Amino acid sequence: MSIRKNKLAKWMAMQTAAATPKDKHDIAEMRVYPVREPASGRSYTIVRLRSQSGLVGWGEAGRVSAADVEKARSRVVGRPATAYAVTSTDTPLDAAINCAMLDITGKAVSAPVYRVLGGPTRFKARALAALSGATDSELGASMNALAKAGFQAFHVPIPGITWRNQGQAFDKAARARMDGLRSAAPANANFVLRGNGTLMAGDAAAVASSLERFHLLWFDEPCPATNLRTIKKIAEETVTPLGFGRDIATPSLYQDLLREGIVDILRPSIERDSITRIRQIAAMAETYYVAVAPNHDGGPIATAAALQLAASLPNFFIQAVPWPQNDRDRRMRTDLVAEPIETVRDGFLSLPAKPGLGITVNESALEKYKETAA
Repeated sequence: MSIRKNKLAKWMAMQTAAATPKDKHDIAEMRVYPVREPASGRSYTIVRLRSQSGLVGWGEAGRVSAADVEKARSRVVGRPATAYAVTSTDTPLDAAINCAMLDITGKAVSAPVYRVLGGPTRFKARALAALSGATDSELGASMNALAKAGFQAFHVPIPGITWRNQGQAFDKAARARMDGLRSAAPANANFVLRGNGTLMAGDAAAVASSLERFHLLWFDEPCPATNLRTIKKIAEETVTPLGFGRDIATPSLYQDLLREGIVDILRPSIERDSITRIRQIAAMAETYYVAVAPNHDGGPIATAAALQLAASLPNFFIQAVPWPQNDRDRRMRTDLVAEPIETVRDGFLSLPAKPGLGITVNESALEKYKETAA
């Protein structure tokens, strides 16, 4: 062995010997709590990570299988919590794990997650709630209840669809629905029309054009996001903003929508896409002057994550918040988190100020509401 190689080998041996022992913020344990709201049936999976130092981080995902849990556990235990941006388990739990690792990292440095991510761009987030009901009168009652709860922006479902090409009758029903809601709403109310990706190009374009006078925040998923030609037709025939992303799992599709200039609002999912990935999507959207309004169909822990994300995004627009109409569901959400994380005032949610996600999870409530242990 040459002198140079010998010196290099000795140096490497010294570095190995002096290597830092296992990081105190390495993940030591992962637990999951599948829960379901008693009335609405909305279900989600809450993830709890504990580090070697004893810090606990929380995250939330959709429904997962036992196999997903074991696969994720085998890949995340032993990883440093600070590796949140590069940790992947290739399971539906990735978003929850990313959130929980950020929660631990924030607690470790005594800072909210939005400061870990570079600092706040705002100190409150505009809130959006979905109306519930099958008829126009039920939707009106739901809107009144949500307005009393502090909301000023509402997600409106399109009228029921009976066949593929609806025509003039459908357009008329959509206008009648919006006329009724607009006349009953406060003057400062705003609306999003939810299409659920179910309309044909002609119907979607007609409705978007006829509702221009309502100045919708956007028309959400008027057709499947994969049909770029149809979206382009709608976009060219109306000034109503279009939103997509609730069902997009492939990041390249976001790029296609942006490149074609046919999307105004991107809607990645906080429970599916993770804080880190949504920040990447938002950075891409910002170069096209497109705003981000993350989708959220889960529980209060995901709401806390969404608020931390909102604070860190320059092009954040509005945050959807599930608001159960049933008292039992609202009680469950209140029981899960000690802080009033989902309290809306004058149309806005306040940012949590404590380290990490800024919430205290009630573990006894998790035991009470969980469906099965994994």
